[in-house]
Amino acid sequence: MNKLKQRWGIESNFQIILILIVFALTGSTSTKLAGPLCDFLGLHQDSSPWYFYWLIRIMLIFPIYQVLLVFFGWLFGQFKFFWQFEKKMLSRIGLARFLN
Repeated sequence: MNKLKQRWGIESNFQIILILIVFALTGSTSTKLAGPLCDFLGLHQDSSPWYFYWLIRIMLIFPIYQVLLVFFGWLFGQFKFFWQFEKKMLSRIGLARFLN
C-alpha cells in the first residue's frame, strides 16, 4: 500500500479505497451506458457484424469513461487526483490539447 500511496501522491489508505471505488464505478457505469447509446444509434449486436459493433461500442466507452472518471472522482472528493490522472492519460495518447 505504501508503494501505491507514494506513486499516486496520496496520504491515507482510505483515499486508496475511495480511488479504487471510483475506478470500479466508472468502468462498470461506462460499459453499462454504452449499450443504450448503441441502441439509440441503431447499432444492435444481433443485426451488425460483431467486429463493427464492438469497435463502435469501445469507441463510445472511451469518452464516457473519461467524463465519468472525473465526475465520480468529484463525487467521492477525489477530483484533484482524477483531474491530474485524466490530464496525464490524455497527454499520453496525444489529446492533451483539448484540456487547455
